[in-house]
Amino acid sequence: MANYLTLAVAGSRKTQGIVEHCASLPPDRRALVLTYTQANQAELRHRLAKYAGKHSGIVATGWFTFLLREFARPFLPFKFSGERVCGFNFDGRPHQMAKGRSRFIDSNGAVYACELGRLAHELIGASCGALLRRLECIYDEILIDEVQDLSAHDWEIVDVLLGSALEVWMVGDIRQSVLSTNPRSNKNKKYAYAEAVRWFRERFSDTIFDSSWSFPVTESQNETVTDHDGVFLLRREHVDEYMARFRPLCLRDSANSGKTLDLDYINFRLAKGMTCERVLIVPTSGILKFVQTGTHLDPVPAAKLYVAVTRAAQSVAIVADDPGDSPLPYWKPALPA
Repeated sequence: MANYLTLAVAGSRKTQGIVEHCASLPPDRRALVLTYTQANQAELRHRLAKYAGKHSGIVATGWFTFLLREFARPFLPFKFSGERVCGFNFDGRPHQMAKGRSRFIDSNGAVYACELGRLAHELIGASCGALLRRLECIYDEILIDEVQDLSAHDWEIVDVLLGSALEVWMVGDIRQSVLSTNPRSNKNKKYAYAEAVRWFRERFSDTIFDSSWSFPVTESQNETVTDHDGVFLLRREHVDEYMARFRPLCLRDSANSGKTLDLDYINFRLAKGMTCERVLIVPTSGILKFVQTGTHLDPVPAAKLYVAVTRAAQSVAIVADDPGDSPLPYWKPALPA
């Protein structure tokens, strides 16, 4: 079957493209829409209900739910005779030297989240093709949103899907690679986070990322003009006035960032998928160095900054008392008349 991949920047209607595709499907077409985070799942279900609510053949769910429902629960006995899935252990981990059943399942019969991808992949082989044939009977196509969040054994599973009779659609943005379904696994480590672009290149923004990544140049399609548009530096002494005037969404890397400013923060990772008019960023030392000198960030910090910057539709303010060599202008309060 034909397979499709779209890698595009934030705000380019990737998720909406999936929704509109589903809305255009014939009534007898069966589609499974997958994404990783609960926030993205909720957003997908909301949009699908709005645009494709009359189509009974469309199901939206999470990646882990997909692996549990279609792989582990029906096919676990093919690998471990007489066993069944009795739960999902999201936080636990097996003993480092664990083998056999205890590698994948805890003492209560719950599957470890960190080993679910590996288990699902091994069940494909253990079922001698039955698992894949069942999937092909249930669905006509599988659509994966935020595909850059996949990791480790997930890529092996996607490889199998790409070679099946299912039509596979994938959309994502490598620049937003700040999450991972299994961040600790060494499996396919070379494709982790922003490195996932290598996996896509084998098979098929701009200044924040080093040119060696060869990302295409992005172009803003936002034609809205306000009295405060663009990217600015902001001195700490002006933060309160800036907040009062523009009420931006305040973003930081973690709870260890921005302690000297009393602001209502959201962490970069949690802001993924959000859109607002304006953003204020309290930078890490690495981000500040990038702003001051142009020194490129490593892939994960670069992806976090990209997520933060692209939440804003109109303006971004970065708190920095020392501009260094930055060409960015400072925002300053208007002088009294």
